[in-house]
Parts: sequence; C-alpha cells; structure tokens
Amino acid sequence: MFFMDRRDAGRQLAARLEHLKRRTEVVVLGLPRGGVPVAAEVAVALGAPLDVCLVRKLGVPFQPELGMGAIGEGGVRVINDDVVRTARITPAELAQVEAREREVLEARARRYRGGRGPARLEDRTALVVDDGVATGSTARAACQIARARGAARIVLAVPVAPRDWTERLGEDADELVCLHTPWDFYAIGQFYADFSQTDDDEVVACLEEAVARPVSTRRTEWHHAVPEDREVDLQAGAMVLRGQLTVPEGAAGVVLFAHGSGSSRHSPRNRFVAAGLNRAGLGTLLFDLLTEEEENDRANVFDSGLLAGRLADATRWLRGQPETQGLAVGYFGASTGAAAALWAAAEPGARIAAVVSRGGRPDLAGPRLPAVTAPTLLIVGGHDELVLDLNRDAQARLRCENRLAVVPGATHLFEEPGALEKVTDLARDWFTDHMAPIPRAARS
Repeated sequence: MFFMDRRDAGRQLAARLEHLKRRTEVVVLGLPRGGVPVAAEVAVALGAPLDVCLVRKLGVPFQPELGMGAIGEGGVRVINDDVVRTARITPAELAQVEAREREVLEARARRYRGGRGPARLEDRTALVVDDGVATGSTARAACQIARARGAARIVLAVPVAPRDWTERLGEDADELVCLHTPWDFYAIGQFYADFSQTDDDEVVACLEEAVARPVSTRRTEWHHAVPEDREVDLQAGAMVLRGQLTVPEGAAGVVLFAHGSGSSRHSPRNRFVAAGLNRAGLGTLLFDLLTEEEENDRANVFDSGLLAGRLADATRWLRGQPETQGLAVGYFGASTGAAAALWAAAEPGARIAAVVSRGGRPDLAGPRLPAVTAPTLLIVGGHDELVLDLNRDAQARLRCENRLAVVPGATHLFEEPGALEKVTDLARDWFTDHMAPIPRAARS
C-alpha cells in the first residue's frame, strides 16, 4: 500500500509536479470519477484551474470492450480507422454508437459542471490526472481528446501504474509522471488503503470547490484574455506569406517568430511559447518565412540574409496594421531562425525592442552580431553542448545588453519535463521587461 486514499495520492503526486506550479498555461483535468479527487489536490497544490476530462469510449457493437475510438466535448472525436476497418463497422453503425455515447457524455457534463462550459485548452498544457493506470485505454483516450481540443502539451500524471506503462502511453503524452511502478501490479486498488468508489456528488463537490477557490496572485498578474488567431497574408517583396496574428487587448508589444529549418508557423513549440506571451499581454505573429516552393531548395532554409529580409518585410507589414501601430516589436528566433532575427535586428533603423533566441544558431549571423542594439537573450539547453558553445562564442561578439540563460538538463528541442515551460517564462520576462510603446515621433 502506498496511499491512504485518493486525496493522499493527489498530495503526494503534486510534490512530483513542482515544475508546473503556478504556471499560467496549465489546466488540471481529472478523469471521472476516481481521478477527480486526485486531480483536485494537484490543482490546489499547483495553483491551477481544475476541470474534468470527459471521455467516452466507442466500443465495437458486437464486442463493446474493444474500442474503435473515443469522443470528447465540443464534438471532438478520435477514430481508430484500423479497428473500424478490421471489424467491418459501417458508417451507420459507428454513428449509432457515437450518438448513444454522446448523450451519456453530455448528461455527465451537465451533472458535473452545472451549466459551466469546459475549460479552454487551446495552446495550453493539459495535465491529465487519474487515480492510476491499469490497461491505459482510458488515459490514452483522454490524452488524445485533450490534444484534439487544441492542447499544446499533454502531461499525464498518475500515482501508480504497471512497470511497462510508458511503453503503452508514451506516444500519447509529451510527459509521463508516476510515483510508483511496482512489479507486483494487479489492480489499482491494491495500493490504496481506501479505494471506495467515488460518486457523482463528490465529483461535483471537487469542481465547485475549485471554482470557489481564489485565483493565485501570479495567475491574475499574467493572465490576459486572448483573442482568436487571425490568419493573415504578408507581402514580402513579390511573395505572399501565410501567418497567424494574435493581439490581446491592451498589448504592450508584439513578437514576430522566426522558426528554424524544417519548421513552419505551425511549430508546436513556438505556438506553446506564443500562447504564454499572449497570456502575458503580448501580441504574436507566427508566419512562414518561405513559400512551399522555396522550401524545396534547402539552400534557402539556411540563407540567413534571405530569411532576415523576409523578417524585415514582415515587420514593416506588421507596423502598418491598425491593431499593432505604435507597439514595440520584438523577435523570437528558434534554431536557424535566431540568426535571421539577429541579422534583421542589426539593420539600421530596425527599431527592435528585444530579441530572444531558443536553441538558436546566432553564429550564422556572423559579422552582423556587433551591430545588434536590441537587448538579446540566448536560451540554450544544458545538454545541447555544441549549440551552447556556439552561443557562448556569439555572445562574446554582441555589444548590446545580453544574457545567456542555460536550462539545466534540456536538449536541443527542450522536450524534457518543464523545459519548454522554462523557455516560455524566460522569454515572457525578457520581452515584458524590455518592451514599451514606441514614441509617436519615432514611428514611421
């Protein structure tokens, strides 16, 4: 036995999730019913909002225990095409099962939330919590549903699971956290002194307590209402590039993202950071530096001068938009995009308020580095040794205000637990510290 009851399990689990504490982008999702008391304790400890992750398995009609998919709220559905094809399920049969399970899901949503809508997951970290993992089918479905609802990062956390649980669930979550993985695992309940059934009333009580709980000071300080992304077309010379512009009300500035080689405006890592900046009251513009045809020539991907020119063109376009006129402009560059950001910031009259590089290659900006005047933050993973050395050499050539921030234990893509969250915090603080509206006399 490891836990007195589910509340005790939640408190112990929360201690392993300290790296997510009071992070504005985290939403805790408990799996009804037994996972909700565990999730409630985690949400309290982390200072995060709590909601339920309502999932209904779609069982094959003649073999209900075999899942052919799952559904979630908002019309979200995840279908296993292989099972549907192998079991020869017709569209009508699938629709019938889905309609029946949708009724159950919607009834539970009304019962649990009392009319409140589900938590927004777009571009946020969904922390999915259950009281344990046995087969893993429900947890997998929950992670898939959270991803389909727009979560940028999925963390699955449970108190106890079989030793091979990571093999079963590794592809469905970005991070897996479990306190105990015993050899003698037979059932979740064997590790609880009290594993009595959780009823609907307890689920409702947990959610109502969470709604009534005061929001943490830091969460209030940084959380801004974020509008929907606006799809835009940017004119860059003779080329038209696709982008996504987001400008919160009262934004202090706007950050243009220059992605690395092989990436695009849809980069999940850049979108994760952008969402954090949006919640801090900063606008963001993610756009494709090259057209699809241009990307076919790999030389273009590493042409820092060409990419910097595109970034400069995008900056001029951005400054002409009604919602961003007069706002300070910053650059966020990832990988080879960092060289483009620094190159563009070094141009005379660029008027860039701040630059942040994530796992960047500032060395590719070469002789342009001493001309950069914008305060520059270089973020590198502690285990990304080659890039770390390149950043140290580049930092020595910078003459502007600058800082090298090393994220311990992180590799080049910052995939380790808490690493991308740390990048977001560092970038947010750097931009908010250095951005201020441009005086009217300086605008052009």
